[in-house]
Amino acid sequence: MHILLLEDDTVLADILVDYLQENFEVTHTYSMKEALKLCDENRYDLYIFDINVPDGDGITLLKKLRDFSDETPAIFITAFHDTKHLTDAFQSGGNDFIKKPFDLEELMQRIANIQRHFGLNNMLQLTPAITFEPQTGSLTVKGDVYSLGHKESECLQYLFQNHSRVVSSEELLQNLWHYDDMPSEDSIRTLIKQLRKVIGKEHIINIRGEGYRFE
Repeated sequence: MHILLLEDDTVLADILVDYLQENFEVTHTYSMKEALKLCDENRYDLYIFDINVPDGDGITLLKKLRDFSDETPAIFITAFHDTKHLTDAFQSGGNDFIKKPFDLEELMQRIANIQRHFGLNNMLQLTPAITFEPQTGSLTVKGDVYSLGHKESECLQYLFQNHSRVVSSEELLQNLWHYDDMPSEDSIRTLIKQLRKVIGKEHIINIRGEGYRFE
């Protein structure tokens, strides 16, 4: 899912981009004018607009987009706590509204609700008998449903997305952890062992001395 984020607070924007990029493709801009240009040139699955930005506001932007029959779902974020801005946000065609300061998990739940409502869940068909929803960690194997942990989900998604080649333990460490938090290769072996228990050893092949390949 591709999100367009309009947020002029540099600190908050960096936090949101880092957080959202764990699960989604994110394009960020500080400018309403630039956001309008991006919407004209690209297709997005979700808009997250701050109401106040230096060259305009997210409500006006969404009104312009709705006038051009753009029905992309939109979540507004704002420091305002009055009902007028809430009313204006929904009247402009907004689908949800979140007030600063907010917990990142709250934002994720609101995004998940939008995904369910608009059918935007990124369900992956790993094999004919296995489906996987990266955002929730829900894994269905031959009708049985399992809930994967965050790192298990990231590891499985990375292996699947790179199924055409062998992925080394070092590559997994570098892509699943920040440098300062990087654990030992034992953590990768543990993750792989747990995943193989659920989806079957035949789908994650251990290539001795090289790494792992999803099949």
